Formats: sequence, C-alpha cells, structure tokens
Amino acid sequence: MHEFETRAIHESQDPDPTNGAVIPPIYMASTHKQDGVGSLRSGFEYNRAANPTRDALQSALANLESGKFGLSFASGLAAEDAVIRATCRPGDHIVLGSDLYGGTFRLVNRIHGAAGIDSEVVDLSDTELLRKAIRPGHTKLVWVETPSNPMLGVFDIAAISQVARSMGALTVVDNTFATPYLQRPLELGADVVVHSTTKFIGGHSDVLGGAVVVNDQALHEKIRFIQFAAGAVSSPFDSWLTHRSLKTLAVRMDKHCSNAQAVAQYLDTHPKVEHVYYPGLPSHPGHELAKQQMSGFGGIVSLRFKTTKAALKFCSRTKLFTLAESLGGVESLINHPARMTHASAKGSPIEVGEEIVRLSVGVENVKDLIADLEKALG
Repeated sequence: MHEFETRAIHESQDPDPTNGAVIPPIYMASTHKQDGVGSLRSGFEYNRAANPTRDALQSALANLESGKFGLSFASGLAAEDAVIRATCRPGDHIVLGSDLYGGTFRLVNRIHGAAGIDSEVVDLSDTELLRKAIRPGHTKLVWVETPSNPMLGVFDIAAISQVARSMGALTVVDNTFATPYLQRPLELGADVVVHSTTKFIGGHSDVLGGAVVVNDQALHEKIRFIQFAAGAVSSPFDSWLTHRSLKTLAVRMDKHCSNAQAVAQYLDTHPKVEHVYYPGLPSHPGHELAKQQMSGFGGIVSLRFKTTKAALKFCSRTKLFTLAESLGGVESLINHPARMTHASAKGSPIEVGEEIVRLSVGVENVKDLIADLEKALG
C-alpha cells in the first residue's frame, strides 16, 4: 500500500476514461438514466442515494482512516446525528467525554434527549469512571473527542475502546482536530470515526461537510440507510471541494503543527497568559499519550487568561488571527468559546470558562503570527 500522502492524492481519482482529464468531473446531475425499470446503470439512480463525486470522496475518506466504509454528510452534526439514529433507541444511553464540541452536546442532550435517549458526561481519562458509567444493555455509545474541543484533552482511545467493547458499547471518536494524517482511531480499536470535514480536511473555510468511517458492514448499512432516508448528504460540489482538499491535507497539517508548536511555546512563557493548553508542550498532562497515539500535535492552541476582561480584550486586538467561528482553515482564527462555539453549553457539565480563548493556528509565516499575538498582548 502507498503512503498516506500518495493515497490522499490518488485514491478514487483516476483520470477520466473518456477524455483523460486528470481530475474527474463534478457530477452535478440530480438523477440518472436507467437502462430499464429496476436496471440501474452502475448502481446510480438519484443523487440522494448515490453520486459518483460523493462516492469518490467516501472511498478516499475510508482509505485514509484505515476503514472499509466511508459516508459523507452535509455537515459534521449531520454525520453525528446519523450515527446516533442508527445505533440508539428511546431508553438507550450515551456516555460523553467531559470536554467536547458544544454542538455535539446540544445534539445529544437537547434533540436526542427529548426523544428519550439519556446521556451522561464522564471524565474519560479515568477508565474506572467510564466502567461505572456504562449501563450494560442500555449504553450504546461512548463518545470521545481527542484532542478535545476546546481544552485539548487527550484520551486513551485503545483503553476506552477496550472497556466499552467489554461492556457492549461502541466507541465513537471525533477525529476532527487530529485528522487521519495524525491519528487513526480505528487502528486503535474504535468502532466509529466522525469528522467535521468543514475543518482541517476541508481546510480552506469554504465548504461545509461531515464524515463517518467504520469497518463493520452491518453498522455501515444502518448509517447509510439514515444518510439515504434522512437525506443530509454532501452535495456534488461540496464533495468535490472536500476531495480536492484531501490532496494537500498532509502538507497543511505539517505546517499547522509546526506553527501551533511555536505559538504554544511563545504563549507558554508570556506573563499575561495564565495557562496554555497544547499537547505538544511537555507540561501538558496528555503529552506522552499524544506521542503514542498521534504522529503530530495538531493546529489548535487554547489559553487561559486571569480574567474574562483580559480574554475578551485579547480577542479584540488580533489582526492576523480573525475573530470567527470554526477552525482548521489555512488562515488563523481566534475564538471565545464561552460566548461563541460553546455558548449553548452554558450551565452544563461541559461549560467553558469565560477566561478561555481558542486559537486555530493557520499556515501563515509563524513569525507574523507571533508578532500579531505579541501586539495583541501588548
């Protein structure tokens, strides 16, 4: 098998057989001619069910995650929703990590909670707490983000997966922050990988998307049915844009990682910054584990200020770091989670402190980025 970078460029991207175009076309058709009633040409009938451009992306995502089956969705939350719908029924239970994206918590707690699916937040760094939280016969999913959003917690995928499997639950790992270039949860024992492909995989802040990758065929068929029946599929153009971005994922992530490491080290010594959260710092409690299950530390750095006022002031003063939602693009972004991405988590077990700021470190020249932060901290 070829190495990651080669597969990212060539997987499901054979030149067009009719005219030799190196990049296959975008199939914008909403429907396909049938050769007879019930006789589908190459298995295609209607865009919601299948589309050649989306199929190519799904195959590439599965390949890069070391999975057998990939599914592409209109957003990361649509992907997560399909996993929950395919595996849980009223009366079932989900264990959530104690630090995760606010939108995921809102989806599980408010939408699926209202439908009768219970959930519980647990510190997944302690597998004994996890073991006690799992309700045999009722707990269907253990939901892990690692590194987590926004506090950059690192959790042992292999250990969590082993406990979950021994008690009849599936382990879902949100691999958005790491991407398959840095971490492949299925190789470590996880059952399901989810992504917001909007972030590092898309990488240019110009496309919305989500993904699910699994190895189990029966589970794939259940999630695929939800994808088809509920219809939250990625469009042909969005699929094409995301597949295009996969080709440069490795080189972008290398730059994200090196820039974030330099930014974290700079901020870690600054007197106005109370604490820096980044797995690449030896002081990070998950540093050694991250070295074991990741090949790099990612492009997200979070920091804590002494006061909310200081955090908000810092957010208002950066120039290259644009104040905006989302992360993972080539441009650097700054975010105040408590009032932005995690506002819906206020008052919940995953509430984020007002003194926390999250940086998505882009691929600009790192000297310029540090100069921007230095002026903002001025």
